[in-house]
Amino acid sequence: MVRPLADAQDVDLRAAATAALWALERDPADVVPRLHDMLGSYRNRDAADVLGRIGPPAATALPRLKEILTVGYEWTRLHAAIAVWDIAGAAEAGTVIRTLLEVWEKNEATAHHVALFLDRDAPAAAPALPRLRAELARPRRSRGVAHDEQLQRTCRTLQLLLDTLQTGSGSTGS
Repeated sequence: MVRPLADAQDVDLRAAATAALWALERDPADVVPRLHDMLGSYRNRDAADVLGRIGPPAATALPRLKEILTVGYEWTRLHAAIAVWDIAGAAEAGTVIRTLLEVWEKNEATAHHVALFLDRDAPAAAPALPRLRAELARPRRSRGVAHDEQLQRTCRTLQLLLDTLQTGSGSTGS
């Protein structure tokens, strides 16, 4: 029932059906090429998210996802960067973190998403420490109170962890 919908002309329907195919069958050989094609559509963020959930078996989509890291729209870059991380892991840490920090700098509305991602692998987030400090120094934000408090908690936790890691690694050489 779902498979024919994954070939629909309507991109919204095709995106939803392809995500459902992955959830139902877990067959990357069938789903990854469909998602790769969708990376060229306005549903590219949805495609990137599912490719990220697939992980390393979606490696054939990495070149296209890396191209997307340079597009102008921050939200698209954010989703593509997270997918690159979920597929390639630490091998792409520098590119992913650099992209996420650029996205955050350009569009403050992405801060929460970027901080939550950075919290997934704090040691890789070391280059984000100055940005985390800058976020915590801001007097107010434009999102709701609960959202703001969660962002502050995440940034504080990451800052503390990164400071501890830096102090710990700095003291081992003394």
